[in-house]
Amino acid sequence: MSCLKQSNLRGFACEQSCLTRSDGSATFNQGCKEKATEQLIKSTCETVLLVALHPRTAVVIVLQEMQNTGSLLSCCINACCQALMDAGINMRCLVCAVTTTVDQEGHIILDPTSKQEEDGKAVLTFAFDSKTNGVIMTTTSGIYSSQEYQECLLSAQHASAKIFEFYRDSILKKLSRVS
Repeated sequence: MSCLKQSNLRGFACEQSCLTRSDGSATFNQGCKEKATEQLIKSTCETVLLVALHPRTAVVIVLQEMQNTGSLLSCCINACCQALMDAGINMRCLVCAVTTTVDQEGHIILDPTSKQEEDGKAVLTFAFDSKTNGVIMTTTSGIYSSQEYQECLLSAQHASAKIFEFYRDSILKKLSRVS
């Protein structure tokens, strides 16, 4: 059985309504292959949007990479969810993503840095919904066993609760400033 080498997520930071003249914006820090990454982000966000409530409406999300200290895909998906919440877009649930790495010794690293991703034998990113904590999206690269996959999935699923809690706290903080 692999052991969890890095048990804590790195710190989160979020700022909402950071752009003027937009309906919603957010920066999300948690420290890509461009078209494939863009498609993964798009399909993950489309899964949770209630598009029937917004006929003939375009939802445009602009992501700008300020720095990449690792776990970029999960950070982008988390930023999209924050921006959609900030814009007041109706969603069937929230979405969050967590990246894991399997290092050369078979240890699971949660929320890896860029160096840990490069040095690892596999990188696995999972996106979860807030209602059932079910998997919405998975993307993997590298070589890993089915046991390592399951351990990465369980570690990421457990970590998603902390991210959803962070979402709630950041919205409550924003609403308390508005009141």
